[in-house]
Amino acid sequence: MSMTLLAILAGTLSAGVGSVLLAALLARALLARFTQHLLSLAAGALLATAFMHLLPEAFESDITPQVLFMTLLAGLVFFFLLDKAELWHHGHEHGEDHYRDRDRDRDHDHDHSHEHAPGGFAGSWAVLAGDSVHAFGDGILVAAAFMTNISLGAAASVAVLAHEIPHHMGDLVVLQRGFGQGRAALFKLSLAGGVTVVGGLLGFFLIDGHEAWLPFMLVIASSSYVYVALADLIPQLQKRLSASATTMQVIWLLAGIALVTLATQLMHLH
Repeated sequence: MSMTLLAILAGTLSAGVGSVLLAALLARALLARFTQHLLSLAAGALLATAFMHLLPEAFESDITPQVLFMTLLAGLVFFFLLDKAELWHHGHEHGEDHYRDRDRDRDHDHDHSHEHAPGGFAGSWAVLAGDSVHAFGDGILVAAAFMTNISLGAAASVAVLAHEIPHHMGDLVVLQRGFGQGRAALFKLSLAGGVTVVGGLLGFFLIDGHEAWLPFMLVIASSSYVYVALADLIPQLQKRLSASATTMQVIWLLAGIALVTLATQLMHLH
């Protein structure tokens, strides 16, 4: 169990704080040039983790498929409601054309407020709150994956890392408007990402001794990954593009699937 706990700490730390640091590096080096490619990569990683790793592992248990499918459906509805409450994806709305088009009237005042210090400052704290809730949930789900087996935990960590990077890039833009340029925004977002570790630790101690919960936790994790990929990431990619740009989207999507597969294969070798 001590090795599992160390793996959970490493996985949640890399997924939570590591995604923030990588987002900061990419935002500085690449600006928004490759954001769409990162979204494709993240979507592929999430779908591969859900359908190729988490769900097959859950369905190997003695729990009937009907119960697990009901859990999957309940999870999708739950994350939809969280999305409606603007908690689960609050930080993902900033700087995304897809959301501005979908909610133009609602976001007009919201986006305008970021041009002024008071509104931007309040919006920045809302982003941090939303990211913290999101990170806490990710930590619990990653812990459940690690407690099933190490390779599954590695796949879940890679999926979380991949889909958080492009969103943290947008979060940093909002936070820099609210807290000013420099280290303050990065430090606060890193603290929010660090909540992933808290969720991982809590998940470990809650599930330890209650291993019968693991199949349900894996299905819930799958529902969150599928929802984020299909309701958040892929809609942002559904734009009229040239044949070459569409081909690049598919290539990066397949790269996300390959990334998760490679991570799990490497863990199997150890």
